[in-house]
Amino acid sequence: MLIKIILTLIFLAVTVGIGIYSRKQAKSVEGFVLGGRNVGPWLTAFAYGTSYFSAVVFVGYAGQFGYKYGLSSSWIGIGNAIIGSLLAWLVLGRRTRTMTQHIQSRTMPDFFGTRYDSQGLRVAASIIAFVFLIPYTAGVYKGISTLFEMGFDIPYQWCAIIMAALTAVYVILGGYKATAINDFVQGIIMLFGIVAVIMAVLATKGGISSAIDQLSQLPADGNPAVNGQFADIFGPDPWNLLGVVILTSLGTWGLPQMVGKFYSITDEAAIKRGTIISTIFAMIVAGGCYFLGGFGRIFGEPPTLPNGRLDFDAIIPGMLEGLPDVLIGLVVLLVLSASMSTLASLVLTSSSTMTLDLIYRDKKSEDGEVKSGQIDEGLATKIERRKVVIMRVLIVFFIVISLMIALNPPTFIAQLMGISWGALAGAFLAPFMLGLYWKNVTTASVWACFIWGVGITLVNMLAGNPISPINCGAIAMVGGFVVVALVSLFTKKLPEETTSKIWQCYSNDNVR
Repeated sequence: MLIKIILTLIFLAVTVGIGIYSRKQAKSVEGFVLGGRNVGPWLTAFAYGTSYFSAVVFVGYAGQFGYKYGLSSSWIGIGNAIIGSLLAWLVLGRRTRTMTQHIQSRTMPDFFGTRYDSQGLRVAASIIAFVFLIPYTAGVYKGISTLFEMGFDIPYQWCAIIMAALTAVYVILGGYKATAINDFVQGIIMLFGIVAVIMAVLATKGGISSAIDQLSQLPADGNPAVNGQFADIFGPDPWNLLGVVILTSLGTWGLPQMVGKFYSITDEAAIKRGTIISTIFAMIVAGGCYFLGGFGRIFGEPPTLPNGRLDFDAIIPGMLEGLPDVLIGLVVLLVLSASMSTLASLVLTSSSTMTLDLIYRDKKSEDGEVKSGQIDEGLATKIERRKVVIMRVLIVFFIVISLMIALNPPTFIAQLMGISWGALAGAFLAPFMLGLYWKNVTTASVWACFIWGVGITLVNMLAGNPISPINCGAIAMVGGFVVVALVSLFTKKLPEETTSKIWQCYSNDNVR
């Protein structure tokens, strides 16, 4: 216990220390939200990866889908690396950075408002982002608190409260730059931690060959005549597995806290390096998490909840219980690192969106330039500082709301994330991505996609989830492209002058 406590205290001290170190760069809105738009490739790539993978993946998804699909769940991690990281950087990275800097967009709702010349879209997007980031945040709390309860024997509620308070401290102090630096430190821990944990856990079952052999002996669906599917390359249920791959991989393309990383990167060369770094990071961390979770069944059946369902969130903690104290301490740091980085990204995204897109909405000219009017320099500085203060207050507000949900979570971690990702990516992915490449996307089509993504998620949830939240989220994302394309063909296009001025950024930057 002493070893675990010392490791955790050192980690937390470094985290808060980075927040204090970065506070000077968080005085302006640009510095607080985007780190001054001069964050290098290593920090950006690790910020992207650590925001992507948290306790939701390590405890919730790896446990539940590893138990359901066996070793074939590793495809989820591979999809996260190839689609969610490599292709996301290649398709979105350069164009996102170029256009958002040209139209001076600081948030995804701000992008929608300026790109499609509609303040209504900006407000609607900010409300959607704020509301549906909350269940995702609650899922992150639940994952890390479950693991802390196992490793330190501290009640779940106190774990969630302590984690919320510490995250709030360093984000409020240092903003995005503190988050990015901490993400780098936390990412290093994640890389080494996941490799060590996989080796240690499988060693308890005689090594990887023995573990795979034990997995191949298990019957699928309780039928002894059908053995080996949990050790098969495509597993017992490949179609539902595909839905998980789509949701967790393609979904990142439409999440505000993920896409926002491209706003702040320094230059094109940094994007190229960041693409490679981010992909390798995702392959090791995500691939490792799901590979480990695929062996969950050989560690016994998980406990049963009061409603009679299996407690999938207890699978990974159960696999780790027999490890030495040093390794359990490393696991706690691994998941704490992943979760705090994700939480920091979520609360910063939510608070900046509410402040800049709801409370203060800067008026812009047609080419995206902010209109300063007759405001003198002194008053402009005061307004900037006021915005930063409001963002810091809203960080606390957002953390408190999500904490209240986390203390009494309504469902499994995976389902919380499915609801959040389905609504957000279903609403935002298609109009954001197509808006970077296609001039003819109309304002009406964006409204239609917002209604589609949020609507199908809510209807499915209110109907008792006849379609699993995971598959529903995948349908919402893919269907969004059809909605935007069809509606754009039959509705009024933006004036040619407006889109031409926006598209100048690509000719100036030689982006084709």
